[in-house]
Amino acid sequence: MRGSESELRDLIEAGKTVQGEPISKLGYFCAPFRPADGPFADRVIKVYRSNASDAQLDRLAEAHGDYVQVLQDCGVALPETEFHFVESRGEKVPVIVQQALPEAGLMRPQMIAASLDEAVPLMEAAGDVIATFWLSVKDHPQRVGFHPSIRNLAVIDGKGVFFDTFPPLIGYSREELGELLITYSGNRAIRMIGPLLRRRVTGIQDEWYSPAETLIGLVGSACRLRPDDAEAFLSWGRDFAGRRMGEYAEESIAGMQAPPQLPGYWTAFRKLLRLQGEPNI
Repeated sequence: MRGSESELRDLIEAGKTVQGEPISKLGYFCAPFRPADGPFADRVIKVYRSNASDAQLDRLAEAHGDYVQVLQDCGVALPETEFHFVESRGEKVPVIVQQALPEAGLMRPQMIAASLDEAVPLMEAAGDVIATFWLSVKDHPQRVGFHPSIRNLAVIDGKGVFFDTFPPLIGYSREELGELLITYSGNRAIRMIGPLLRRRVTGIQDEWYSPAETLIGLVGSACRLRPDDAEAFLSWGRDFAGRRMGEYAEESIAGMQAPPQLPGYWTAFRKLLRLQGEPNI
C-alpha cells in the first residue's frame, strides 16, 4: 500500500472536502471515491461498514483473497486490488484500495457515446471476460459467482477489465451470501430490517451464479441503455453465446429472444435504497 494505515484511516474518516465526490452513488454496499490528491490519488477507495462479527470479518478477508486469486488464475484482467482492515472509531472496517482506471475506459460511458459499430466491439470485449471466467471455473470445487455488469467493467485498448471484487463470490452458500448482502449493505435501514426481507435480498445474487444469466444480464443492460439498438445487441448476444459459451450456449440463447428485463424485486430495492442514476444495471 502506497500510503500508511493511519493515512488511510484519516482519509476514510474525513468528509467530502478531502475525499471528493463519490465516483458512483449506485453502489449497494458503498459509495466508492477517489481522492483528488495525496498518497491515494491514483486509487479508488471502497469502505464497507457493517455490524459484522470478528469471525465474519475474518472470513470475508479470506474469501476476498481467494476470489482475487481465482479471477487472476482465470485470466480475468483486474486492477491492482488490496483488502485492508482499518480501525476506525472503534470499529474494524473492511476497506478495498484499488488502482483507479481511466474514466474514459469505463464501459458504460463508452457504450453511451459509441456508434453501434463501436458498441458491438465493446460488448465483445465484455463477453470475452464472461466466457473466459465461466469456462475456467466450471470445475472449481467451491461455489463461485461473477457479477460482470456494464457498470463493473472497463474496456481499455479493446480488452475487458473487471473491477468489482465485493462481495467476494466464492465459498459462501446461497443462504450465507444472502446474510452477507444484509450485513454489509451500505444502507443502515437494510442492515436493520433486512432480516425481514431475507428471501428477497437473498434472491439478488442468483444471476451472479449462473453463466447464462450473466451474459443475458449484460445484454439486457445494453438493451435498456440503448433501446433503439436492442435488436442488434440481442443478435450479437445469440451469436456470441453460440461461439463462446460452450455448454452454456443453449440456455444463454434462449434468454435473448427478447430484451431481458430486470427482476421486479431489484427494481423495488433500487427505489427503497434511493440508488441514483439511470435505470440500466
